[in-house]
Amino acid sequence: MAEFTGWRKSSRSSNGSSADCVECRQSWRRSSRSNSSSNADCVEARHLTSGFQVRDSKLGHDSPVFDLPAGDFAALLGTARHSG
Repeated sequence: MAEFTGWRKSSRSSNGSSADCVECRQSWRRSSRSNSSSNADCVEARHLTSGFQVRDSKLGHDSPVFDLPAGDFAALLGTARHSG
């Protein structure tokens, strides 16, 4: 998987002003099976402490993000491996 990064604000940062704000980099990883010449068939995922998130990269930041527990993400990967 190729890695793509984004930023997120720390949950410990103050909501009142941006002076006390800390941002952390979150990594989106693109499927190695995705078409490298375009984003037409691309899925991206990232690991969180609670599981994984999955999105459609062709929509970029406008893509809905699906939260999956680790077991559901593993099942998704297993299904994708066997279907194609």
